[in-house]
Amino acid sequence: MIGFALVALLAAAFAAAVALLSGASLTEDGSALARVHTELFAGRVASVRAFAPDGRAIPLTVSHGRLTPRSQLEPGETVSVRVVVSRPGWSAWALGKERHERLTVRAPVAHVVDRWPTERRIRFDMPVSAVTVGGRSVPAASMTVAIPSTKTAGAVNVAVAARPWEKLGPPVRVTWFPKSHQPVVLASPAPGAQLDPLEPLRLTFSKSVSSVLGDDRPRLSLRQQGRWVQTDSHTLVFRPSGDGAPFDADESIRFPKPVDVLGGTSWHIAGASFLRLQQLLAQELYLPLAWSPASGDVARTKRAEVKAATSAPAGTFSWGYPNTPPELKALWTPGEPNTITRGAVMMFQHDHELTVDGIAGPDVWHALIADAVAGKRKQGGYSYVYVHRDVPQLLTLWHNGQVVLTSPGNTGVPAAPTALGTWPVFEHIPVGRMSGRNPDGSHYDDPGIRWISYFHGGEALHAFNRASFGTPQSLGCVELPLEQAAKVWPYTPIGTLVTIEN
Repeated sequence: MIGFALVALLAAAFAAAVALLSGASLTEDGSALARVHTELFAGRVASVRAFAPDGRAIPLTVSHGRLTPRSQLEPGETVSVRVVVSRPGWSAWALGKERHERLTVRAPVAHVVDRWPTERRIRFDMPVSAVTVGGRSVPAASMTVAIPSTKTAGAVNVAVAARPWEKLGPPVRVTWFPKSHQPVVLASPAPGAQLDPLEPLRLTFSKSVSSVLGDDRPRLSLRQQGRWVQTDSHTLVFRPSGDGAPFDADESIRFPKPVDVLGGTSWHIAGASFLRLQQLLAQELYLPLAWSPASGDVARTKRAEVKAATSAPAGTFSWGYPNTPPELKALWTPGEPNTITRGAVMMFQHDHELTVDGIAGPDVWHALIADAVAGKRKQGGYSYVYVHRDVPQLLTLWHNGQVVLTSPGNTGVPAAPTALGTWPVFEHIPVGRMSGRNPDGSHYDDPGIRWISYFHGGEALHAFNRASFGTPQSLGCVELPLEQAAKVWPYTPIGTLVTIEN
């Protein structure tokens, strides 16, 4: 009887031990994604599976109970882990054939502790396995890495992965400063650099903006539209708007409180490109040429056009009309000032009710860029007048690839010859008074002169009543019969080029 009781007691103790030592658990791990732990009599791990939130299977490697992803995860990615433990047959009858364990884990995320350090070191809130600084891999030593730079201050993008089986996380901007008794400011672009008129100016402070400036903001020397935006606790960005800063100007900044600005407090605004001026004039049909960009049109936005104005895109010019007179072609040089471009600027100024001086100043650029953004084009085509001074003297009017008319004309007498060269029309009136002095010193006063286009000083194309045409008879002007002058005049608005040649 005692023996039977003893056997029963031993059997109960064994059963209790089996039940106690048949457990399995799934827990987070300090290096792997998770860890599965099985007791002595738990049996074997039959399957291990992991899934992303979208149901995508994540392959795992199982080693000594540690579950490690075979494909890299995103930092912070949530993973559902499922483990099935198959019990041995002798215990399955009592505890069941299988044990199921589930665990939801999140891939760790390492963070930069201080994004504005006063030393060339970056600290993290946990040990890291991979770090890039400015796109370069650097050795990861526990919870700190050195910034690979000899500069006393600067800014870099830092990306980090806490585990070897993780991808690098999104880059974080870290700005380091030298130690100083007062707040330090790092500007980007660096002081002394050249800025585009609409380029933002970033100021990063070694201390929080609120502690350095309170509600005050820095002031820029150039009058321009824009506003200061605080992008984080240590950073202010000035974002220009409208047309931005004027071309080819010096910009400086003044702070309301004492600060140490590394490198200085001034910049230069880039000047406008003469080549881009020609490209826009051609694009807007003020030149007898077409322009084709090498790699796509400039985006029709103000920011893109202002950027292109300071750095002309590559491309090619070609003559826009057939049978372009060689006299006109000889005047053209891309990228350099020339009479064709000056005439086009004058015509553009007149069309836009600007001061007509042939100089592409701020008003011209603002209007050119506005027209480019709007896709606006000049109407009416392109005209050119050339006059042969040799007898018989002849005027030719060319327009959009065709000779519209030729007409005998009178240029200046030997004592008052019409000057050789090319000039743009600067005054265009249907009727006016012409007066001055004759070569003998006497005075002339001729009212009611029709169809006048002044192109060089007092020299003009105009109608005049003469018995004959084709020989030098004027006091420097190009005289035409009334009927022919009336036909020429509509083709010679301000900016039209007139060439006088032998």
